[in-house]
Amino acid sequence: MAMTDPVADLLTRIRNAQTANHEFVTAPASRFKEAILKVLVSEGYISGFERLPQKPQDELKVKLKYNSDGNAAILGLQRESTPGRRVYVNSGTIPHVRHGLGVAIVSTSRGVMADHLAREAGVGGELICTVW
Repeated sequence: MAMTDPVADLLTRIRNAQTANHEFVTAPASRFKEAILKVLVSEGYISGFERLPQKPQDELKVKLKYNSDGNAAILGLQRESTPGRRVYVNSGTIPHVRHGLGVAIVSTSRGVMADHLAREAGVGGELICTVW
């Protein structure tokens, strides 16, 4: 069965795995998902990820991050732009997630980047998701 929103599937897998206190989660791989995960690593929400060669499609193995008390680093994860309702923002209207305590991931003409980097570069694009 074809998946209509692979990015939402990735975010849901991460959300569910952290709720169940799993150490790793796997998802089907794509370059776009890798770009989103790179932003999550650079912002400190996940520990890392790797691409595993599989047949018929590669998989992404995501290492989830928890603090010393066992609480997940990601408190909330929300998909903003969906295949049925695309959300585009310019550099001046990129939202400040939780008054700067979270991050919005934006797909720009210069690649997928965090909200503060897109504002500095003066570029907007598709608002993929927000994380806090």
